[in-house]
Amino acid sequence: MKLAEKIEDIILTGELPAGSKLDEMVLARRFNVSRTPIREALRHLASTGMVDLIPNRGAFIATLTPEQLHEMFVAMAEMEATCARLAAISMTPPERQNLQRLHDRMAQAIEPNDFFEFGEMNNAFHLMIYRGAHNHYLEQATTKLRQRLSLYRRSQFRTKSRLANSFAEHDAVTKAILSGDPVNAHAAMLRHVDNVEISVKTLLGQSDEAPS
Repeated sequence: MKLAEKIEDIILTGELPAGSKLDEMVLARRFNVSRTPIREALRHLASTGMVDLIPNRGAFIATLTPEQLHEMFVAMAEMEATCARLAAISMTPPERQNLQRLHDRMAQAIEPNDFFEFGEMNNAFHLMIYRGAHNHYLEQATTKLRQRLSLYRRSQFRTKSRLANSFAEHDAVTKAILSGDPVNAHAAMLRHVDNVEISVKTLLGQSDEAPS
């Protein structure tokens, strides 16, 4: 696991609540590294919006209100659904084959509950669809928003049955894209990201609704 992801996990567990300062020396001792890679990891987290770097004060865990998080997921769902719709139209045969192969591989991470491996492949799956839309500006914008939400999106795999449910949702998206069905690809991706938001809110204790 990358150093930035290890720091993300500290934030996720609630060990350090939102707004807390991330002490470079403490993190360096914890992960047995120098302060240089810690600074690089914090800069990466700042680029995704998970950490606020304040001049002369240091790095602080960024905060998102429930309203802000919801608005970001609404935008994320619409952008990803558009990518899926365009991918169903524009993906080349090799791109479609690669998507199917990756989707098949993800099934192997479900039964052992391999959150990390599934999360890595999940990220690749979505990025593959962004590229498959063959719209550079949409790909860039969607990727940037995904980075901002990456902590929350990775964390939702910890909710009960989420790996299996996420795979089933991916299956609907994959089948629609591979069959060249833009309408169903759009609808399936929209449902998928909506369910991601429900899972994230369940994890954060912001919703009593169980993820489907």
